[in-house]
Amino acid sequence: MQDRGLRIEVKPAGYRLHATSYQFQRGFSLISAIFLLVVIAALGTFAVTLSTTQHQSQTMDVMGARGYQAALAGIEWAAFNVTQQPVSSPAAWAGCTAGTAVTVAGNLAPFSPVTVSCSATSAVEGASTIWIYAVSSVAHTAGVAGDANYVEQQATAKLAK
Repeated sequence: MQDRGLRIEVKPAGYRLHATSYQFQRGFSLISAIFLLVVIAALGTFAVTLSTTQHQSQTMDVMGARGYQAALAGIEWAAFNVTQQPVSSPAAWAGCTAGTAVTVAGNLAPFSPVTVSCSATSAVEGASTIWIYAVSSVAHTAGVAGDANYVEQQATAKLAK
């Protein structure tokens, strides 16, 4: 016998009669659906956050590699100029100074200008003068250290001629 959601169950002898209302069970599926939506939304948010973090990390990795290549370009610029000096030159390369700005282009343009610093010392072997150059090159993006997209790379080398 049913009457507006009220069900009366009859049990064998020894059991009590009790009434169960379906009205108390109707909202359970709504609560389950809301819970599942919240869980799925949280997983989606986590996936988007993880994807964004990986993308930013990959971008900074690429920028770090480009910064290193820009710093190496500064070293190569100094090496080229050192090789243009005559053998056993009585004077050091005139461009060997502190803080020379070297322009780079293409994919390295965000690091332009690269700052190349150089110091020269001489050694005499017999009748020959050998010049030893300590070269350092610093490439960095615009901004200051601590900025979100700031990248700085440094390369050093010893050159002799």
